[in-house]
Formats: sequence, structure tokens, C-alpha cells
Amino acid sequence: MSLKSSIALKVVVSFVLAIGFIAVVFIFFGRKETGTVCFGEKCFFVELARTPETRQRGLMFRKELGQDQGMLFIYDQEKELPFWMKNTLISLDIIWIDQEQRVIFIKETATPCRQDPCPVINPGQNARYVWEISGGRARAIDLKPGDQLELSY
Repeated sequence: MSLKSSIALKVVVSFVLAIGFIAVVFIFFGRKETGTVCFGEKCFFVELARTPETRQRGLMFRKELGQDQGMLFIYDQEKELPFWMKNTLISLDIIWIDQEQRVIFIKETATPCRQDPCPVINPGQNARYVWEISGGRARAIDLKPGDQLELSY
């Protein structure tokens, strides 16, 4: 094998290994966990926020959210869960849900925060889940406190 061929082979092998490494990183660290939240016949596809990092980031910096999309924040136990709209670019409906998957509070059309510090939205009740969807969608599907949801994750 000539010196040129040997160098070319090393370059190709290095390139393939680099692409493989990038693919593995993307698969394990770039993948988003997903689930569904259903109310009657209407289902929303949601990204799951289970870790402190994903909960903290939430829907920050998103420029749009589909009509049937959202984010479901999942906590280990019921507790007061105050939320805010820091670095959020779109209006959201924020829905607090108890252990039995029943809606306990809805903040309709929460607007992006334009001041610092951002106002905190706190229903003053314990919840286990918080679900965010596009602003106005809760009213459009006639969602109200007391309604039963079906969460799949």
C-alpha cells in the first residue's frame, strides 16, 4: 500500500468515526421524550419535561407551537408549582393537573414576559403535572377545571 493510499484510508476512517460519534451523541442526547395528553377525543402530542434541566428550559425561545402540540411537565409528587414566562416568545395556556389527572387550574393566554423579574403564575394548589399548549387552545376545546385528562408518557 502506498503512502498516499494509507493517508487516504486514515482520513476516510477518521471521517466515518467522527460521523458515527456525532450520530450517537444526537441519538442519546438530542432525542426528546414524547407522550400524549388527551381530553375526550382530542389528543395533543407533547414533549416531556421530567428533569430539572428540561423543566427549567420548558418552551423558552420557541417561535411557534402547533395547534396539537405542547409540553408536559412531570413531577414525582404533588406540590405547588409556580410558573413564569421568562424567555418565552409565544402566548401559552398553562394547565395544572393533579395526581388523578384532573385539571385543577388554567391560566389562559399567558403572555411572554417583557420585564425583569417576570411575574410568577401560581394557582396556590398542589399539582403533579403542568401542561402547556398554544394560547387560546384550552378555551377552543372547552377545557375547564375538574375535567379529566388521559396522560400517556
